[in-house]
Amino acid sequence: MTSKPDKVVLIGVAGDSGCGKSTFLRRLADLFGEELMTVICLDDYHSLDRKQRKAVGVTALNPKANNFDLMYEQIKALKEGNSIQKPIYNHETGELDPPEPVDPNHIVVIEGLHPMYDERVRGLLDFSVYLDISDEVKIAWKIQRDMAERGHSYDDVLASINARKPDFEAYIDVQKQYADAVIQVLPTNLLKDDKERKVLRVRLIQKEGVEDFSPVYLFDEGSTIDWIPCGRKLTCSYPGIRMFYGPDSYMGNEVSILEVDGEFDNLEEMIYVEQHLSNTSTRFEGEMTELLLKHREYPGSNNGTGLFQVLTGLKMRSTYESLVSTESRIAARV
Repeated sequence: MTSKPDKVVLIGVAGDSGCGKSTFLRRLADLFGEELMTVICLDDYHSLDRKQRKAVGVTALNPKANNFDLMYEQIKALKEGNSIQKPIYNHETGELDPPEPVDPNHIVVIEGLHPMYDERVRGLLDFSVYLDISDEVKIAWKIQRDMAERGHSYDDVLASINARKPDFEAYIDVQKQYADAVIQVLPTNLLKDDKERKVLRVRLIQKEGVEDFSPVYLFDEGSTIDWIPCGRKLTCSYPGIRMFYGPDSYMGNEVSILEVDGEFDNLEEMIYVEQHLSNTSTRFEGEMTELLLKHREYPGSNNGTGLFQVLTGLKMRSTYESLVSTESRIAARV
């Protein structure tokens, strides 16, 4: 365990299962260092085990199956620098195991289905991101995984997705409006009738007016930019790459949107894209590219998913450093 932190910075990472939270958390560990970061999976706050949920007829997505009072009390305690006895939900057995001690750390990440659902928990967050996979991409990915790896039929896969959909839309998807950043994965616009969903259009939706968060922009802040970077400095195979940047409104919020449609063939060339982005919160030229190259095997590294996960991570680091330096200045004055 590292030294007890003077300030605990709380980060929320929301999204449905299979939307890339695990990969994003690995990228955050690269930025902060694993020893400075504690991750809490909010599944541990299920109030009903698997059998009980089945008996009552609710999914894990339903707030009735989760203990938000305990979640709030314990996350608040950690943020105030106090240790907790965190419950454990055992994914293998579907049962609740005895609790484990968790100490406060410099960065505490709460990840799962509901980090921004409860207003009290939401109010504790210093930075939040929502990972949003569109239905078309989610279905294609799940079909490929479940049919290939688990032997499920197409109808079974579709039925399981549709069974979750009402609760997903009612309790999970609504959290997007509260996120400081949303990483949205959509079907490409570069190909007609693309059923495999291997080529993706990814958008980084950044909320304006958030303290300690200055959105990344392309070329000229506040302008609307369409850019095709393919050519002598960026290798692009069919169907190419398009980038977009511009102001917009999203779920009632003023936002800046950065978009990548297509795949990067050569990650070493990402330095060219990095040179055209501003407000990236990198510490040195090429850091963004270096972070992508460090784990080129991660899912999404060759499209906007990896790029925007890295950029969002850099923004989280910047927020953390700003909050910690403010705390230090206040402490020095006292």
